[in-house]
Amino acid sequence: MKNEYTAIVKQEGDWWIGWIEEVPGVNCQEKTLKKLKETLEITLKEALEFNRQDALTAAKRSA
Repeated sequence: MKNEYTAIVKQEGDWWIGWIEEVPGVNCQEKTLKKLKETLEITLKEALEFNRQDALTAAKRSA
């Protein structure tokens, strides 16, 4: 299964800011659009892995 996420991106002065619409807390700020996209991807992967581990831990406690 391939998941798709929506990145909201805008330029504010000299900075590019962006966030992932579907995952609260995934937001980044970088000097270039290319770097912002890279950082958002890394941050999203980290957030998903953290959420996955948190869910597994919670499931083990309730089992």
